[in-house]
Amino acid sequence: MNLVRRHADRHSGWPESLQSLLGTVVIAVFVVTFVVQAFQIPSESMEDTLLTGDYLLVDKLHFGNDGFWSHFLPYRGVKRGDIVVFHYPIHPSEHFVKRVIGVPGDRVRMIHGRVYVNGALMVEPYAHHSRPDDGGTEALFRDDFPQPTAGVSGVNGSWKLEMAKMVDNGQLIVPEGNYFVMGDNRDDSLDSRYWGFVPRENIVGRPLVIYWSMRSRENEYPADGNKLARFVYAMSHLVQITRWDRALRLVQ
Repeated sequence: MNLVRRHADRHSGWPESLQSLLGTVVIAVFVVTFVVQAFQIPSESMEDTLLTGDYLLVDKLHFGNDGFWSHFLPYRGVKRGDIVVFHYPIHPSEHFVKRVIGVPGDRVRMIHGRVYVNGALMVEPYAHHSRPDDGGTEALFRDDFPQPTAGVSGVNGSWKLEMAKMVDNGQLIVPEGNYFVMGDNRDDSLDSRYWGFVPRENIVGRPLVIYWSMRSRENEYPADGNKLARFVYAMSHLVQITRWDRALRLVQ
């Protein structure tokens, strides 16, 4: 009798285990879809706030759109100074991370690399300049924005036409439902100066924490370009290449 009962118990446990596994998968999918998303910093455009090789968890609830859930969850609007992850407007399959400089209705301009919004100089302790001003056309466009785009590389064609319509008295007016963003590394950032505004619906969320960070110096990796070899090298040198001082750091 006990053998029959134990045999029945083993079979009855399978549906429960499967149900538990499916529940875990559903919760994981929900979290990844609606709550957080992993993101890797691929470039130097946000130095020194975020470094190439930082791995982030992005909070996707913080900037939730208004609606039913806004009465129960701590949503808030996007503000100046917020760091946001968003779908790149030119290629929406790509994700970018930048800092919000102008919100709808703002008038934005730069003078000698300093940002003015609605006529007031912005205090930006996070702004980083990696290249000296050489006085050329590129630097003039970059540091005294908005400027004519003739002779400037990297400026999106449609943005050249749109930008001319948005400038009034030397200031760029941010339209409703859009945001003007820039990288903290002002001298090396492909941002709103070059391709335009970020629509509100493109914003995914805000970086919450750096859960891991690794050095990414090319000369440390195998020179043959083999991805598997690079992966094996990284795994075998995990302790050495990890930036331990950046692990579990909140993004601000």
